[in-house]
Amino acid sequence: MMQKRFTKIDEEFICENCGKKVEKLGYTCRNHCPYCLHSKHVDVNPGDREETCHGILEPIGIELDSKKGYVIIFKCKKCGAIRKNKAAEDDNMDLIINLSTKQY
Repeated sequence: MMQKRFTKIDEEFICENCGKKVEKLGYTCRNHCPYCLHSKHVDVNPGDREETCHGILEPIGIELDSKKGYVIIFKCKKCGAIRKNKAAEDDNMDLIINLSTKQY
């Protein structure tokens, strides 16, 4: 049986990096903190919650995609995996701009 590549989960959470309460996004799934841009390594495929690592995903860079806009590049502090996710409308733009100057 083929596994779904995207499972929509839009839920509140407390950021494990900065401790702030993160509200639901509303228009799609939220997967990272809009304040510090960190995430948690919980998915194999978006929303499936099947990853066993559960490390902190640190934002290390940014890409500009012609269709998706800004895409944040994350590296897991625990296992080293690289993941990418589209930036949300309410993300800290100063941090996104700062990421654009970094080489990863």
